Amino acid sequence: MHIINAQTLTQELVRIDSSDPGAYEGAISLKIVELLESAGVPVVKEEVLPGRFNVMGKIKGEIDDPALIYICHMDTVTLGEGWSIPPLSAKIKDGRLYGRGACDMKSGLACALSAFLKAAVSGKQPRHSFVFIGTIDEEYYMRGVEAAIASGWVTEKSWVLDTEPTNGQIQVAHKGRTWFELTADGVTAHASTPWKGADAISAMAEMIVAVRKGIEATAPHHDLGRSTVTFGQINGGYRPYVVPDHCTVTIDMRLVPPITTAAAESIVKSAICRAEKQIPGVHGHYKITGDRPFVEKDGHSYLLKMLRESCAAVTGSPAQVSFFPGYTDTAVIAGKLNNHNCLSYGPGDLELAHKPDEYVPLADIARCENVLTDLADRMLFV
Repeated sequence: MHIINAQTLTQELVRIDSSDPGAYEGAISLKIVELLESAGVPVVKEEVLPGRFNVMGKIKGEIDDPALIYICHMDTVTLGEGWSIPPLSAKIKDGRLYGRGACDMKSGLACALSAFLKAAVSGKQPRHSFVFIGTIDEEYYMRGVEAAIASGWVTEKSWVLDTEPTNGQIQVAHKGRTWFELTADGVTAHASTPWKGADAISAMAEMIVAVRKGIEATAPHHDLGRSTVTFGQINGGYRPYVVPDHCTVTIDMRLVPPITTAAAESIVKSAICRAEKQIPGVHGHYKITGDRPFVEKDGHSYLLKMLRESCAAVTGSPAQVSFFPGYTDTAVIAGKLNNHNCLSYGPGDLELAHKPDEYVPLADIARCENVLTDLADRMLFV
């Protein structure tokens, strides 16, 4: 079998719409299955959501666990508007490959798949099993990686690498991600007699300020920086002349040690109490809609040691070790399984993701393809 290089494979994958929401992962998962099966790799497909399948290929090693696992999500965000280059064109211009998912993360997926297929067609049995996993739903609720964990495709011993865009860095830690839905219930009245009502939007304004100040007052972490809060959506009210009796806001918190979800919950409760005192007649309540723990760096990680060696061997210089600002499939694995060998290393810059004219430098693809190939050789065959 002729192995397609990662640049060509990136172009093929970018031309397949796998937007979430949108076309989803059906077509791209079939393409990956075709590539794996053509290399003689046994493939397992698992339906996680209707018509949406995780894909797993395994090269069986002398030792099955721990396995080296390259895990990549197959979905992208929506195509969106404002592009000067068509988002599914995979056009190459001035040393860059453009398209939706070019950096997040179809180039990384191509690098991982290329390295995996090279190992598959080599005919050599690895010392440890080598696994490729393509997941669904990473850009939304991360139900793909949750299913991979539940099915035992990864374990607490696995060496797990995702190929998210890391701008040449090895990223080993993650802020926690906690979501709240905060609600204020008040009493309607005519705007000419507001004292007869209880303004839910005014109360929500008090809550927002209190939550923001509470998070800003927390201490920074030496690796992960500061905890942050974003108020992503707000809904409430009827007309300008009606005192609103309802307001809801969604909150995204990125938390660093020692601030846990429980500590964040205390900040939210305090904000509600403050608002209820400021706006009599209003009652606040909340629910936690997402809870992902922070992941701290483990300097003794074997995968980190080997990846640093591969980066130095391929590039001629050591890679910077940092943290990933978002939340990835490997972060879910690390948090749920207490696995300290979960890292991110891939082509592109996260700052370019989710935007019009998303691109990845061709040089990044070549570098990461070579690093991932070297890592597999170094850990499994040499």
